Amino acid sequence: MTHVHYAVVLICFLMNMCDGTNVMVVSYTAGAIAKEWAVNPAGFGVVFSTGLLGMAVGAMLLASLADIFGRKPMIMFCALLMACGVLATTTVTNFTQLLALRFVTGLGIGSMLACTSALTAEYAPERTKGFWVSFVMGGYSVGAVLSGLVAAKLIVTSGWRSIYFFAGITTLFTLPIVLFLLRESIEFLYKTQPANALARANKILAAMKLGLLHALPFKSEKPEKATVAVLFAGGRKNTTILLWASFLLCFAALYFLTSWIPKLASITGMSAQQSIYAGILFNAGAFIGVVTQGLLVIRFAIRKVLCSFLLGTALLMALFGFFTGPYLALLFFGLVGFGIQGGFTGLYAVAAGVYPVQIRGTGIGSAIGVGRLGAIAGPFFGGLLIAGGLSVQWNFIVFAIPAFIAAVLILFIKSPQEK
Repeated sequence: MTHVHYAVVLICFLMNMCDGTNVMVVSYTAGAIAKEWAVNPAGFGVVFSTGLLGMAVGAMLLASLADIFGRKPMIMFCALLMACGVLATTTVTNFTQLLALRFVTGLGIGSMLACTSALTAEYAPERTKGFWVSFVMGGYSVGAVLSGLVAAKLIVTSGWRSIYFFAGITTLFTLPIVLFLLRESIEFLYKTQPANALARANKILAAMKLGLLHALPFKSEKPEKATVAVLFAGGRKNTTILLWASFLLCFAALYFLTSWIPKLASITGMSAQQSIYAGILFNAGAFIGVVTQGLLVIRFAIRKVLCSFLLGTALLMALFGFFTGPYLALLFFGLVGFGIQGGFTGLYAVAAGVYPVQIRGTGIGSAIGVGRLGAIAGPFFGGLLIAGGLSVQWNFIVFAIPAFIAAVLILFIKSPQEK
């Protein structure tokens, strides 16, 4: 790991912080917006799901462009799209406008995670690849925590629109950092060989104080086209199906939690500010879980580690009824965040490992895109359950089921080389 490697990791971490901020602002402002516009929980579930639909479309369509134009240009484009979407949200005056802008913002959010995980995987050393990809994905949780702390203050003093302004401006400030400091993937330049690839690769090698190339490596094989169809070719069919199913189930459980934790916390009797802190603790626990999982996969098989995290999470969610009182409930939210994010985030490293570089962005993006269908269904179905009067305890039991099934499926995900 040279300073170039660390710069790539830290910038990708920063971009995922922006991702977490732009996702969670709608959860932190849900109560204030619902009160101002008289929207019930089931109706606001549509807001969550519309944003997640945008993320699904972004992951499926935009992420594949990273395999054509490169990781860096797409990271910049996604950041600009997110910033414009959340800044425009400060001007909305009705429910329809909010839905449209959450979809636009979601397009950038959905593709960002695929691009940053692919770029990190292509710079990280093989032995610690799982750790670095998980660490970078943990930036999402850090962004969610920091935005929650800001939201807890800003919403009270300046109204709910202020947190969208904060999210948009901070995302815009990352663009010069990406433009001037982020490097393109050398592996991408070697394998796809776009225009000026040799000069671009040598510039990166010089920064890393490595020997320069006189010519690019010879492409002995016909490069695979970055399409969804190729994910089912070359013995990858079962791997792709299992990966998609695991992402879908984990997203369903995760986004039910991230979207509705503040509301569920308020139902248990917490104040509005305590409910926001429940979301903060969930995401703080998530970051600790992500780092812990990343360290464990250096020594143990990644699939077994992820399975253990998700099984523990499912059990914990089923036992929510034993966490009585606000302080134990806050502890529960932190522990669930630790388990669900620690288990789920490792799937990005799994996805990065089972696909070759020419289709890696497409592979990760497609898995995220399909997974977002679960993310759409989770908050929407959760909103219906809450509006229907289902108890908080039973809500957690219902969403423990997909976490349990995903834990089992992950054990069977293998790259074609392992078969």
